[in-house]
Amino acid sequence: MRQAGRAALELEIGDAMVIRRGRLQPAIWATVILLVSITAADAAGDKASKPSEYILLVQIALLIAVGRGLGELMQRIGQPSVIGELLGGLLLGPSLFGWLWPSAHSVIFPPSGEQKALIDGIAQFGILLLLLLTGMDTDLKLVRKVGRAATTISVAGIAVPFVCGFVLGESLPDRLLPHPEARPIASLFLGTALSISSVKIVAVVVREMNFMRRNVGQIIVASAIIDDTLGWIIIAVIFSLASRGSLDILSVAQALFGTLAFLAISFTIGRRLVFRLIRWANDHLVSSAAVITVILLLMCAMAMITHLIGVHTVLGAFIAGVLVGESPILTRQIDERLRGLISSLFMPVFFGLAGLSADLTVLKDPSVLGLTAALVLIASIGKFGGAFFGGALGGLTRRESYALASGMNARGSTEVIIATIGLSMGVLSQTMFSMIVTMAILTTMAMPPMLRSALARLPLGQDEKERLEREEYEQRGFVANLERLLLAVDESSNATFAAHLAGQLAGGRGLPITVLHVGANAKLQEKNRADEESPEAAVISAAKASAEADADGGGSVDVISRAREETAAEAITEEARKGFDLLVVGMDAVAGPDGGFDRRLDDLASGFDGPLAIAAAKGVHEKEPTANARKILVPVSGSNVSRRGAEVAIALARLSSEPLQVVYVSTTRDKGARRTSPSMSLAHEEAILKDIAATAARYDINVTTRLRANTAPEVAILQEIASSRADLVVIGVDRIQGDSLNFGSIAAAVLGKSKASVLLVSDGDVRPKT
Repeated sequence: MRQAGRAALELEIGDAMVIRRGRLQPAIWATVILLVSITAADAAGDKASKPSEYILLVQIALLIAVGRGLGELMQRIGQPSVIGELLGGLLLGPSLFGWLWPSAHSVIFPPSGEQKALIDGIAQFGILLLLLLTGMDTDLKLVRKVGRAATTISVAGIAVPFVCGFVLGESLPDRLLPHPEARPIASLFLGTALSISSVKIVAVVVREMNFMRRNVGQIIVASAIIDDTLGWIIIAVIFSLASRGSLDILSVAQALFGTLAFLAISFTIGRRLVFRLIRWANDHLVSSAAVITVILLLMCAMAMITHLIGVHTVLGAFIAGVLVGESPILTRQIDERLRGLISSLFMPVFFGLAGLSADLTVLKDPSVLGLTAALVLIASIGKFGGAFFGGALGGLTRRESYALASGMNARGSTEVIIATIGLSMGVLSQTMFSMIVTMAILTTMAMPPMLRSALARLPLGQDEKERLEREEYEQRGFVANLERLLLAVDESSNATFAAHLAGQLAGGRGLPITVLHVGANAKLQEKNRADEESPEAAVISAAKASAEADADGGGSVDVISRAREETAAEAITEEARKGFDLLVVGMDAVAGPDGGFDRRLDDLASGFDGPLAIAAAKGVHEKEPTANARKILVPVSGSNVSRRGAEVAIALARLSSEPLQVVYVSTTRDKGARRTSPSMSLAHEEAILKDIAATAARYDINVTTRLRANTAPEVAILQEIASSRADLVVIGVDRIQGDSLNFGSIAAAVLGKSKASVLLVSDGDVRPKT
């Protein structure tokens, strides 16, 4: 036993050594890189006046290694990674490395202006990319949803600390200002730096606490978004004033007019242009990362436009990010690639360089230390008090206002960017820059524990609980996660019916639709697509009606029409590679002569591996394809595909004049369970019906339910169609593997015998035959 205990102890010691070694590895590698770099740079004589690419690579490698390593450590102790990147720059700068080993510091970070310009150029581009990313995180729908409270909070939360910062700037000694004669401009910069919150830091903590969808969490994030937006508008105007060197009414009016005109054009013409460019790049360019290239070009173009109208380039990059973030087809893969590039390269370089520019040794001067403490105190009290007061005005409780004020006090990256701009323009001195960076670090590190503590004490109300349950359901659902629809049609009335259904699905959330004409007269139909009976017109009309019926409707949809020379299967395959979540098919002939599907529809489906929705207009829809379904029937059995059909039926039922009819039909599995335990099976069936009814109730849709467990499914569905007088039946079906399109015998029977219109909704997985 002693030997076993000794072995266990040795194992524990070994594990501990491995863990410690793992934790020390980043520091060891950073030290090795630093020593090798100093030796190589010194040996190469790169302390000369001409810029060196080698020194640039050494600087980037060190900033990434140290910044990302400390960022990882900060995240492990519950702090934002940006704090680690700032601390990495401070450690490598004159605050520590330059103080301990000045000669080595001058080798790695030489004072040569040309050498500094190389890394500064990367950092300046990094600022634009950071603002692009911040804009992409800006959720304007969230701001609109809680706009009144968030606006009140944001305005109060900006005004109070801004005034405090301006007054502090006016009372600073002249020795802290590079140009005392331009004190008002420096005071404006200081007021802005004290008043703006960092939306990225706030959002990270709120998301980590699982409060992103809570009422107070939404208000906190929306307020931070408005803070950021107003902040970049303010800084753009101040930049314009600083570049003119004077503070006069004409300069203020010119800067404001140029900014407002840019914003107005961006959010009208620009919004649609950005979406079309991203869609064009996604659909037509075949090179790698083509959409990212277009996004970067858009960012540069808008940044140059703001520069030409006399305001800072950061505003253009930020607005470009907002517009890009609103694009309906910005895929997750594209988003992750762009974020990965910015997070792994540009963020550690920019924030590390900001830390390098700060010299905390100035704090050994008691007067500077006292002013820094006053700056932190005024910034915290001003922001906390302003946000708390704004929360009270916005109707929040005392606990909610405290949580809000705690979150809004984080400065983080935003203040560092503002301070960097002020330093580069000569408005702020090196000492003032170091003081602002210190303030940003301290307030940001204090925010996460305060906000976590405040949010943990907030109770959950009944209304909020119901909304959270609905949103949690939507995250797992099918319809709520659709982003882009492909509609394949010919020139038939059934095509118009399918387009009408697609428009209803898309209109609630403003999803873009591509209409692909695959009929014999496809070119002629596409040419005449403006006709009132065309699928495009049906999509737009249904989308408008659907948006009006949805409280959170997305408005009008963007419809693009295409006609291809290839076969139907080739055309679908070519379009499918562009990324679609659902293929809606409307063809003249749906059923084939052998009881299956028509051969043309079979060919279409073979080119698309994702979910399908096949429409068959019958009854009233044969004469009036764009008529809204009066009564919708959806069979359910508890399977995933039947739930998918129920989701689609619920989405379509928003425009129905009568309650949604949900009927439970049995499957082979259910019959086996019924023979084993009839009471248990009945409880299971009733639970499924209640679950579907509860889902519909979340969207204020009335439901009637019926249980037909003792009848064959296809017979039960046909009987229910007849008895309920439904004019549309929506069925979730499995796509069965085989030589032709096959949804099983139940779907075939209903499609062939139903007198009501049919919409078959399949999953994206092809199941093997059983």
